[in-house]
Amino acid sequence: MSFIELSNVSLRYDNGYLAVEGVNLSIAQGEFVALVGPSGCGKSTLLRVISGLRPPSNGAATVHGRVVKGPISGIGMAFQNPTLMPWRTILQNILLPLEVSPQHKQRYRQNPRPYIEAARELMASVGLAGFEDAHVWELSGGMQQRASLCRALIHQPEILMLDEPFSALDAFTREELWQAMQVLYMSRKPTVILVTHDLREAVYLSDTIYTMSTRPGRIAYSRRIEFPRPRGLELTYEDAFAHIVKELREQIGGMRTQISGLKGVGA
Repeated sequence: MSFIELSNVSLRYDNGYLAVEGVNLSIAQGEFVALVGPSGCGKSTLLRVISGLRPPSNGAATVHGRVVKGPISGIGMAFQNPTLMPWRTILQNILLPLEVSPQHKQRYRQNPRPYIEAARELMASVGLAGFEDAHVWELSGGMQQRASLCRALIHQPEILMLDEPFSALDAFTREELWQAMQVLYMSRKPTVILVTHDLREAVYLSDTIYTMSTRPGRIAYSRRIEFPRPRGLELTYEDAFAHIVKELREQIGGMRTQISGLKGVGA
């Protein structure tokens, strides 16, 4: 049985904009999935549907066999911008979800010590040991994003949603964060949904890649990634890796060509 299931999901926004249509998607528990496709194809919309932040116009989303009818618990999120609070230390930022999580907040208030130790271990696993008392402005963009990933995982969510979390970083920092993300994923095994425009990132990190069509977004193509973990960066230079990236690029390029052709016909 799938852990996350989208059944014929469509979503039309209040302004009449049809973002996604007839999406069917099954994600196993502990699977790392990437959503790729042209800009505006509804990738982030699907994250909102799965998390319960936006109900579908048609169809249904289920998590653990239960229909999603509103915001669900057990989710961690990281976005393009780390959105860390500048008046809190990095450790305090990472601990923030525990202060509001219904599952953890009472125990955290009564005995914060094990949670603080867990946060320190998380920080050490991504190279942030020694920066617990630092503030946001003292960290580079890549270090801030590492802290954001730790914050998304500190409450041990079953589902981790990543909406282009590395896109604002330079190429070298981005690859460092891929490795940090892999360490976190392998140690905790949440179900991960990554939205990205970077096809190399998708191939390096995920178990399955779903390519979405131009809007209204549909699942146009899926690709299973069989490279064993842990994956080193040298993998990105191998022919098999480059072949998959080329395959995905051709899929997306073909959809863009179709749209350009339709615009030309209507001109």
